Parts: sequence; C-alpha cells; structure tokens
Amino acid sequence: MADSTHPEKTAVKELIMRFAPAAAALSLVFAVTASIGQAQDRDAHPRAAMLIAEGKAALDAGQPQRAIDSFEAALAVDPAYTPVFLYLAEASRREGLQGKAIRLYREALAREPENLAAISGEGEALVEKGAVEKARGNLSRLETLCGTSCTETRQLAAAIARGPQPQVLRAEAVMPDTEISQN
Repeated sequence: MADSTHPEKTAVKELIMRFAPAAAALSLVFAVTASIGQAQDRDAHPRAAMLIAEGKAALDAGQPQRAIDSFEAALAVDPAYTPVFLYLAEASRREGLQGKAIRLYREALAREPENLAAISGEGEALVEKGAVEKARGNLSRLETLCGTSCTETRQLAAAIARGPQPQVLRAEAVMPDTEISQN
C-alpha cells in the first residue's frame, strides 16, 4: 500500500527493474571487448619471446623443423599470444605441412578475425594445397579489408597467379609392399 502513495518511487523501481538486465549485459559486452583488445596488443611472455626468436633464427637458417619445435614450445609457454600461431604456421608451410598451417591460421583468425597476415597466409597455404578457389575468397576478403595495394593482398594475389606448386614425392611416401613371395 505504501507504493500507491508514492508513485515516483514505484516508477523508479519499475524503470530500474526493466533496464537493469540490459545495462548489465551491455557492460559485460564492453568489458569483454576491452579485455580482448588489450590481450591482442600485449607482448609475449619473456620465455616465449626468447623461444620465438630462436624459431625465427632457425627459419632464417632454413631449418623449419627446428623452428616448429621452438614455436610449439613458445605456444606452450604463452598460449594466449596469437602471433605465435602465425610463426608456427609459416614454419609448417615451409616444412610442407600446409594442412597444419591452415589449421593454425584459422586458430589465429578465430582469435583475431581481421588479422591480415593470417588471412593472407591461409590463402597462400590453400593455393599450395591446390584450393585456389578458396584462396580467391581470402583475396576478396583482404581486398575488402585493406584494398588492393596492401602488402598482404599483393602477396596472396601473386601466390594465386603462380598457382599450386607441383608436389614433391618424398621417399617416405613410397613404401615398398611388404608382400612376401615364395620362390
């Protein structure tokens, strides 16, 4: 009965009850967005940074497997540092593991959907695997995000123009039949 004598209090309570859930949800969205943005701009853990430097040196020295080992160790140390996925994907591509590289680029894109290097790298790996049409989709996306003159767009366009590289047959791929015949 007290509420009927104070219509202002009733109106205020009703207003709060009506909009409080929406305000709470909106503030949560802003908090999550801010934390994601802050996480993307941070530096790698010092130990991970050291492992990344070792991996880059190995990659520059033409040792992609050693680079993969270093980058995977860096990922174990700092799994929230997205750029390590890009380094690991590049090393995997150089080792001829395009499927693994595509998966790593997609993980980076799940974390940062507009990461130009990840879009371009995934497109190049797709071309190397022979999926040129899918790579053209990546090129279209890059053109939308940064235009035709950005480095990533030009790199992917050049890779598409070169086309898929011929597959090199490794000794491990040709295993002799283990059939035993009797003389």
